[in-house]
Amino acid sequence: MDDIHVKREIPPPSSTSPFGFPGREPVPVVDLCSSDDDSDDIGDLAGGLDDGRCNSGNFVGVKRARDAFGASSEADRSNVKKVTTVEQLAVALPEGFGQSNPPPVNMTQAIPANPCNVFRPMSSPPPPSSGVSGRVGSCKQFWKAGDYEGAPGVNWDLSSGGFDHVRVHPKFLHSNATSHKWALGAFAELLDNALDEVASGATYVKVDMLENNKAGNRMLLIEDNGGGMDPEKMRQCMSLGYSAKSKLANTIGQYGNGFKTSTMRLGADVIVFSRCPGKDGKSSTQSIGLLSYTFLRSTGKEDIVVPMLDYERRDPEWSKIIRSSLSDWDKNVETIVQWSPFSSEEDLLHQFDLMKDRGTRIIIYNLWEDDQGMLELDFDADPLDIQLRGVNREEKNIKMASQFPNSRHFLTYKHSLRSYVSILYLRIPPGFRIILRGKDVEHHSVVNDMMQTEQITYRPQSESYGFTTNMSAIVIIGFVKDAKHHVDVQGFNVYHKNRLIKPFWRIWNTSGSDGRGVIGVLEANFVEPAHDKQGFERTTVLSRLESRLVQMQKNYWRNNCHKIGYAPRHGKSGHGYYQRDSSPENDHGGSAPSKIKTPTPASEKFYSSSYPNHNGDTGVYNGKDGTLLEEELRREKERRKALEVEVQLARQKIEEMNKEQANLIEIFSEERDRRDGEEEVLRNKLEEASNTIDDLLNKIKKLEGSKGPSWRH
Repeated sequence: MDDIHVKREIPPPSSTSPFGFPGREPVPVVDLCSSDDDSDDIGDLAGGLDDGRCNSGNFVGVKRARDAFGASSEADRSNVKKVTTVEQLAVALPEGFGQSNPPPVNMTQAIPANPCNVFRPMSSPPPPSSGVSGRVGSCKQFWKAGDYEGAPGVNWDLSSGGFDHVRVHPKFLHSNATSHKWALGAFAELLDNALDEVASGATYVKVDMLENNKAGNRMLLIEDNGGGMDPEKMRQCMSLGYSAKSKLANTIGQYGNGFKTSTMRLGADVIVFSRCPGKDGKSSTQSIGLLSYTFLRSTGKEDIVVPMLDYERRDPEWSKIIRSSLSDWDKNVETIVQWSPFSSEEDLLHQFDLMKDRGTRIIIYNLWEDDQGMLELDFDADPLDIQLRGVNREEKNIKMASQFPNSRHFLTYKHSLRSYVSILYLRIPPGFRIILRGKDVEHHSVVNDMMQTEQITYRPQSESYGFTTNMSAIVIIGFVKDAKHHVDVQGFNVYHKNRLIKPFWRIWNTSGSDGRGVIGVLEANFVEPAHDKQGFERTTVLSRLESRLVQMQKNYWRNNCHKIGYAPRHGKSGHGYYQRDSSPENDHGGSAPSKIKTPTPASEKFYSSSYPNHNGDTGVYNGKDGTLLEEELRREKERRKALEVEVQLARQKIEEMNKEQANLIEIFSEERDRRDGEEEVLRNKLEEASNTIDDLLNKIKKLEGSKGPSWRH
């Protein structure tokens, strides 16, 4: 609440501005006080600004949610009361507003002497000690960027018709972005916006790294070729909480907050280029918007100000859409050029040449750094990927991913954008491409990594009416194909409207190996995701789903763990058959993932049918909680029958092996007898040869004896 202030406005004085400077040249006004659909009863307050008509120059407040033109035609515009000066609106603005450079104020008074509070524009050369950074000071870490004080507060004791307005401090941009604890979740928000553009003809979204030639550092690019945004939609995009998608089917965005939180989570500044083709007789338009935390901080702004430029196609050229005066237009150009990575208006317009006839090009710069002064995002580890540094990247998991390919996504999605995006959507529209650093991301279904799968239908109970609704979730559960290696991989990928909300949600925590290797996939459209789309709102419906998933995993593990080399589990049946686990329905010590303990109604059912496994047993079961015991007894009988069959097969195999052994013994005996016979024959021949030699020697001796001594000489 420190970022939100309330001021009162009074009718403007006739000759003196709220700053107390008589005769000062009127300054263009930015009204940041958003109003919802019920604000029309305020009447003509602020000359239509509360109706979204930002006629006071091209700066707009981030909470503007409606028509940026104020009327759909020239005739209508002529009836709109324009407010173009501070004197006419009586809104107190921070000193220096409307100037292209920071005002010459005493920095020790306007901004405390804290290095995290000192910034410089892109046009200033970096000091020698700052390396390639686009900012001065040490506040380049995301989690410290909100620690600063703005300029001294202006006079709030102003009133206009007795209505109070809410002002949004720039620090709110940072605190709002802290909803993304995980940086890759911010990428997902931007990809969601691109996927929603498929309805407008988008065929691809590109994510890449760009070099900032002006500041010498790196930037992020997210670009799609969808329908683009006209000036009105561009202002809605920059507004907080506005979302027309929540009323449309088959779209992911619903809170109107994703663009702001995601871009500010990845970097301090973002510039958006969008080109929209003409429809229904309207001309084509192109718009540029700058949401710069650096600009707001370094100029001491106490409101969120968004400089914008709009152009309209008037064949054969693009013409400026001037909302108040040419001088105001020039101030917007000067501000955007000074605080963006581009050096001129021509340089800005060149970005549209890269987009062809339509689309949106988002460039995020001044990317956040870690405590070691390195970018949070690692562009060098893999030239075809964007990875996270730090605790999310474990070398052990990277090595295991190469050894166990079917577990690769479980081991790498926390640090690898390519791995995460490949499982981010349950289905990809035909012909749509997600291109990461020049290479398509191959869509991957986790079901392809599973074996011995079973399909279970879960139907939640309606809390309002007390009966089962028509909505349901098809849960596919099975072992990961690497489970035989006893890899510690488990959890459910839970999707909502095609988008992955909980990747590998581990809901059954045990002290041993129980549950290891069991993974599942389901699409649960009956539970509401949180604002960061990285979790679900804690409700009774979610708690019941969590309890059911735990029970499904327990049943599957107990019935199938022996197939992957674990000892069979013959524990207690029902909800408490494992005493060591800390699942939601058994854990009373607070270690369970769910803190909401609610009994599951008997009317809440889940049905199961499995795909045939390798031994032909389909393992079909169907029943209610009240018949779990009978179901377990029937299953036990089936398992015993299966074991008897296995024993019989084993006996037959043993008999066959005994026969083979006897045949081998007989063969060996015959071979031995043959060799013994050959050996006997050879022995006899040797003996005969020896006798022949002895006879010859005896004859030689007799001959020598008969001839006498004279014969020797």
